[in-house]
Amino acid sequence: MAYGDKSKTMLAARGFAALWAVAMLGVAMAQTVPPVAVPSVAPAQGKSPERSINEWLERMHRASGQRNYVGTLVVSSNTGAMSSARIWHACRGDQQVERVDSLTGAPRSTFRRNEEVVTFLPEARVARTERRETPSLFPNLLKPSETSIPEFYAAHRIGGDRVAGFETDVVQVTPKDSLRFGYRIWSEKKTGLVVKLQTLDLDGSVLEQAAFSELQMDARVRIDKLNQMMAATDGWRVEKADAVKTSAAVEGWHLKSEVAGFRPVSCYKRPAAGQPLPEGSMQWIFSDGLASVSLFVEAYDRQRHTHEGLFSSGATQTLTRRVQDWWLTAVGEVPPQTLKAFAQSLERRK
Repeated sequence: MAYGDKSKTMLAARGFAALWAVAMLGVAMAQTVPPVAVPSVAPAQGKSPERSINEWLERMHRASGQRNYVGTLVVSSNTGAMSSARIWHACRGDQQVERVDSLTGAPRSTFRRNEEVVTFLPEARVARTERRETPSLFPNLLKPSETSIPEFYAAHRIGGDRVAGFETDVVQVTPKDSLRFGYRIWSEKKTGLVVKLQTLDLDGSVLEQAAFSELQMDARVRIDKLNQMMAATDGWRVEKADAVKTSAAVEGWHLKSEVAGFRPVSCYKRPAAGQPLPEGSMQWIFSDGLASVSLFVEAYDRQRHTHEGLFSSGATQTLTRRVQDWWLTAVGEVPPQTLKAFAQSLERRK
């Protein structure tokens, strides 16, 4: 995949709560919009409950797994790129089912039931199926109790605002070092559901924004209906994109030194669509609980791998570099120095 296509896809995937590394939604973002402005937020009044960062994030995480909703999500970046999608989300016990229809670019519908994902591409009459471990809730947070988030981020309520007709708490999440970006999060007052999210650079400027322009809370979304639509692949060419779970050690890779706060969460061999898996091709995923980094490693090909460097698209940063006889593509919504730290620490052991 060319860098330009990958960076566009990553922006859409972030907003639609798709898994970081694969970018399955692939929404084209050719429309131009004004850069996102820093919002005017009403100051906090009275004695609002003050929560720790873990308490804020746990509340948001819990709300995203317990509410049915239907809404239109719009993602924009400081480069003027924009995409939008219609989302239907339903939950029953431990089962999470959602449908995401792209409203910009090529038509596609993506269904997810827990780890199972089916993407319908109507123009090609193709249905792509795969399994993903990470739940696709908005925002795509790890459980705070499973991370060391408070060591690297602080959070406090900075006021209130209305988004898509709902009263919200506005929470500022500030990094404690230069290896990660900050966030401004709009959390619906009664439920905690995140309805708007901004990614901020080290100077506090908005790099990217995802927000519901319209939202129906506790909507009557039927899980059985979504399941039927997800299974309706008759007449479609079904392509399986199942990744093979592995470990970096098995594939012959390790980090000479850890990047502070980031821990490995999964590692896969992942074939390109319709292509056999190149020997040694790997995706190694790291997270600090809020930000994620993916290291894609494949055999070096001088015909395809011609441009080393750092590239930026909104909050998404991409680093490409040759590592001996291998080609590294590091992608994440983190500052460039974080990707450099990963690249410098990556080492071949086989």
